[in-house]
Amino acid sequence: MSVAVITIDGPSASGKSSVSRDLAAKLGWKWVSTGAFYRGLAWVAMKEKVEVTDVPKLVNLCSDPLWSVEMRDDKTAVIWRGSDVTDEVFSEAVGEKASQVSQIQDVRKALLQAQRNCAIGVLGLVAEGRDCGTVVFPQAVLKVFLTASQEARALRRAREQGADVGKIQASQTERDNQDSTRTAAPLQVPPDALVLDTDHLSLLEAVEKIHFDHRFFRRDIGS
Repeated sequence: MSVAVITIDGPSASGKSSVSRDLAAKLGWKWVSTGAFYRGLAWVAMKEKVEVTDVPKLVNLCSDPLWSVEMRDDKTAVIWRGSDVTDEVFSEAVGEKASQVSQIQDVRKALLQAQRNCAIGVLGLVAEGRDCGTVVFPQAVLKVFLTASQEARALRRAREQGADVGKIQASQTERDNQDSTRTAAPLQVPPDALVLDTDHLSLLEAVEKIHFDHRFFRRDIGS
């Protein structure tokens, strides 16, 4: 891998997107949320009336030109038939459907190269998701795994979406179980990762800790 990549993995609402986006901005690198590929596929499948159980159609939909994922400074955008549908794609309901889609091995294989292509033609890349350090970019120069309590994560997501904390926590618990027990690329801590608990860290503190404190980061990136 010729381009330097930093991966940031962890469960939903652990701070991955905010930390990875701000870290990329600090470095002047590109940023991608790999979960956008699964969320986008799940959302498009619902719109195109493709059932989650219809694996061949889902796999074909992975490369269908009617939708795409774009890296932007402020978000990883999902475009469907020329329209930006990112806000809808990143709802909690779509997240549950995306968790189901992401358990399908053939779907993960079909989306893998598109995710890896995000590291082509860029100065550097910060990639966040659930298997970036273990599967998508296993040769990353730095791997980070963010953790946080169920309560803190549910509160963060509820504030973002104006939703009920209890319902969010129940949904996250179910999704965590699906993501950590699935056969295909389960959510797990890369063996060589820097693990950060974000319960009591601000966004700035988390970014600064990754940027300055880790000796491998300073050695390999030189920033």
